[in-house]
Amino acid sequence: MNRRAFIGGVALGTLAAPRLTRAQSTRKVPRIGTLGLGETSDLVGPEPRNPAHGALLRGLRDLGYVYGQDFMTEPRGGEGRPERYPSLAAELVRLQVDVIVAPGPMLPSLKRATSTIPVVMAGAIDPIGQGLVQSLGHPGGNFTGLSLQGVAIGKRLELLKELIPGAALVAVLWDREALPAWREAEAAARERGWRLLSLELRDVGEIEGAFRVAAGKRADALLVIGSGRTFPEARKIAELAARGRLPAMYGLRAHVEAGGLVSYGANLSEIWRRAAVFVDKIFKGANPADLPVEQPTKFELVINLKTAKTLGLTIPQSVLLRADELIQ
Repeated sequence: MNRRAFIGGVALGTLAAPRLTRAQSTRKVPRIGTLGLGETSDLVGPEPRNPAHGALLRGLRDLGYVYGQDFMTEPRGGEGRPERYPSLAAELVRLQVDVIVAPGPMLPSLKRATSTIPVVMAGAIDPIGQGLVQSLGHPGGNFTGLSLQGVAIGKRLELLKELIPGAALVAVLWDREALPAWREAEAAARERGWRLLSLELRDVGEIEGAFRVAAGKRADALLVIGSGRTFPEARKIAELAARGRLPAMYGLRAHVEAGGLVSYGANLSEIWRRAAVFVDKIFKGANPADLPVEQPTKFELVINLKTAKTLGLTIPQSVLLRADELIQ
């Protein structure tokens, strides 16, 4: 090799190396916008206190992602105030994050805020009915992820009837966001010849009034259909149910952890862990329009034995044996 050419090549290589290093160090780290119903402080960092968000990050770690190196999060919490959802969705869109993961109650706000940023649904209540996707098999837009469709309201009613065999009238607490679930409850009750009392909420300020109506109508049990309004009020609802000595069935274990009697529904931590698979596919170039929406496959029955004792209720052995967890 020509000596002058060799020395020139070494010099060029030496000059190029720092530029290459700088290029590598400034590599864009993808950002995941995450939305939650609670406090933002519970969603921050690689080990968030929120169990669902922790499950998402564990799912990403299981897929080989390192927080801070392969991705970062931009978390925003609704603080139990549904009126904040539109502004939080708009904020993540302005930040131009690479993908957004959000729970069911916040998805309509995201639908209005963006038609381009991929959104992974962490438990949509009714993605087709809400206009989030065209179909479960072919979403057709920027939304994909996991749906809560197929979580049988009828099964919850059956369990409630098994817990309270003499329950002639079951009150149902719901709001417009959960209209499909209320209709499912109506259909299940008609099929089985059960009586329901509709307690529709238009505002969280109506919760106490709804319990007064249930007491006045002498309801024997309560079914709470989860939504963006009822979830942040889990503790209050549990306290009102206990005060009215009303055995209550919920769709999410968080209500039981807050003092509710029993829940049967999808495992939310599993849903958020599974959401990581969708994020991974989108990071690798998949179009959310072509990623089929998944439905939950893991359900859990959780019973609060302390609440049962407070209500003077004996849980049938047949139900205890089927429980996934008993809270003492």
